[in-house]
Amino acid sequence: MAAKRSAAARAETPEVTRTVRTHAAPATRAANLDRLMHDRTRLAIVTALSVNPSLSFTELKGITQTTDGNLSVHARKLEEGGYVLCTKGFEGRLPKTEFSLTDAGRKAFKKYLDHMEAIIQHARGKK
Repeated sequence: MAAKRSAAARAETPEVTRTVRTHAAPATRAANLDRLMHDRTRLAIVTALSVNPSLSFTELKGITQTTDGNLSVHARKLEEGGYVLCTKGFEGRLPKTEFSLTDAGRKAFKKYLDHMEAIIQHARGKK
């Protein structure tokens, strides 16, 4: 059981002042990040496609180090969001799936990077 402090002891204790920041600038709020893109696998897909005109399923799988099923699910979510275009066809008798970044995906990726940069700069104390 904790001992009670006397009134004299409480009076001698210095008062602690805390500054609490309640509102961050909108550009530095992590909560405002694009949730569709802010997943490790989906971010890896978009990043890879941002520097390549298109990538096959196999190439993208190798770059992202994911399983077939995991890549399919995440690529489909990006496709449904309008960020990625999926083109299916054949190369000879073999099926070939190609992915490319849409204009909307490229714009969203740039916005995401700008947002992350603002958060980083804010965390480093720069404006």
